Amino acid sequence: MATPEAKSKRTRGQPSMDFKSAATEFMKDELNSMIQKIDDPEYKKAFEAEMQSFFVLFSRYIAERAKGTKIDWNKIQPPAPEQVVPYADLPKCSDPSLLNKLAVLKLNGGLGTTMGCVGPKSVIEVREGQTFLDLLVKQIEHLNAAHSVNVPFILMNSFNTDEDTARIIQKYGNHNIELMTFNQSRYPRVNKELLLPTPRSPFEDKSSWYPPGHGDLFDAITNSGLVDKLLAQGKEYLFVSNVDNLGAVVDLNILEHMDKSGAEFLMEVTDKTKADVKGGTLINYDGQVRLLEIAQVPSDHVEDFKSVRHFKIFNTNNLWVNLRAIKRVMDNHELDLEIIVNNKVSDKGEAVIQLETAVGAAIKHFKNAHGINVPRSRFLPVKQSSDLLLVTSDLYIQQHGALVMNPDRMFNSTPVVKLGDHFKKVSAFQKRFKSIPQMMELDHLTVAGDVSFGRGVILRGTVIIVANEGQKIELPDGTILENKLVSGNLQLTDH
Repeated sequence: MATPEAKSKRTRGQPSMDFKSAATEFMKDELNSMIQKIDDPEYKKAFEAEMQSFFVLFSRYIAERAKGTKIDWNKIQPPAPEQVVPYADLPKCSDPSLLNKLAVLKLNGGLGTTMGCVGPKSVIEVREGQTFLDLLVKQIEHLNAAHSVNVPFILMNSFNTDEDTARIIQKYGNHNIELMTFNQSRYPRVNKELLLPTPRSPFEDKSSWYPPGHGDLFDAITNSGLVDKLLAQGKEYLFVSNVDNLGAVVDLNILEHMDKSGAEFLMEVTDKTKADVKGGTLINYDGQVRLLEIAQVPSDHVEDFKSVRHFKIFNTNNLWVNLRAIKRVMDNHELDLEIIVNNKVSDKGEAVIQLETAVGAAIKHFKNAHGINVPRSRFLPVKQSSDLLLVTSDLYIQQHGALVMNPDRMFNSTPVVKLGDHFKKVSAFQKRFKSIPQMMELDHLTVAGDVSFGRGVILRGTVIIVANEGQKIELPDGTILENKLVSGNLQLTDH
C-alpha cells in the first residue's frame, strides 16, 4: 500500500469530506501506520499484502453501503437444467490416472469451541479414537496406494489453528502422503461506529483480528505461492471441502466430468431438507449461475429463502476448481465476492464488524461453472454433538478413513437426532454415553435434560427421552427402547 504520513485518528466531531472517500482514506492511513511499525522486511511484505487485500474488501463495503447495493429479488430464478447436473447422469470414471492432476484441500480454520473443545476442530476424536485429520490422512494415503498416484493433501489454517496444527501433523511424517499447509489471511476487526481498525499495531493479540471466511482461499493460496507450486507439479484441479465434512471424499466420476466438460468450477449441491433451510443455494441471476447465502437475502424474503419448495438444493461446500483458472482470475484482479457483514461484540464490549466472504460465491467468475446434485451421503458434517452421535454409531462403517452407511441399515436416510444442552460439550457427551447406542433401526431421537445412557442400549423407531428440571434419567445397561417416550425420574441402583 502507498504510505502517506499517518494522520490523526478521526473523531466523531470532526468535519469530513464525502463520507465514502473519507472512510477509506482514514482506513488507509491507519493500515499504513500499522505497516510502518514492522521492522522485519519479510513479515512487513506479507502483512502489507494482507492489508492491501483487506483494504480492497473494505473499500468495496463502503462503496456498496453508500449505493445501498442489494440483490434484486425479482431477478432470482431457479437454476436452469444445464446449471445443475444430476450425479446419477455422470459416466463412470474410466481413467484413475486423472488423480495425478488433483490436489485435495481442507478448510481447517475453525476451532472446536462450539463443542467445548480447545484447539482446532479437526483434532476432535470422531471415530474409534481417530480425529478428523487421522481419517483424512488415511483416505488420501489409501487413494495414493490404490491407484499408484500422488495426490497432495493441503490444509488451509487460520492464525487460530496454525500453531496447533503444525505440531499435530508431525505424526504423519512417515505416511505415504505429501502434506502442505498455508494460512488464510488475518484481517483487523473494524469499529462499527468509527469504521476504523480496532488494533493500532500489527502485534496486538488475537482478539483484535479475524480470519475473513473461506472466500479468502483465493487470496491466501495465491499469496502463499501454492498455486504456482501445484501447477509446476502438473496439478490442474483442486478439490476443496470443510475439514469436518466426513462425506467429502475424492470422487473419480466428478473428477472425470470436470476434466471432460472443461468446467472451471463445480459445486456439489444436495437436496434440501428442513434441517438445511439456512444453507446457501444456487440460483440463476440474469442468466448466470450464482450462490445465494441467507445473509444476502432481504429480510422480507427470508422465509421464501428457507422454503424447501422454492429452493430445493443447498451448497455442501464441496468444490472442484481449476488451478489455472484461479491463477487467471487472481492475476486479472477479477475476484469480486459478495461481502458478508458479521456483527460482533469485542471482549472490551465494543461493537465491531467483520467483513467476510464465502468460497462458493466465486462460482460466477469461472467458465462453464455449474452444480452437481450429489447424494446426501457426500454431506456428513459434524457441527454439534448430535452429529457426533451419528458418525460414532453403528449407522456407519469405516473404509480406509471414509465413513459409509452400514449396508445393514434398511433406509438410506440418516435418523433425525436432537441432543439437548447437557450434551453440548464433547466432554459431557462422552460422560453421558457409557457406550454409543445401537441405532441401526432408529428414525428419530430427541434427548433433553439430565439423561445418561448405560452400555449396550438399543434405540429403534422414534424415541423421546425428557428429564425435566430437577429430574434425572439413567438408562440401565442393555435397555431397549422402541417407539417410546421416557420422562420423569429413572435411576436404578445396585444392592
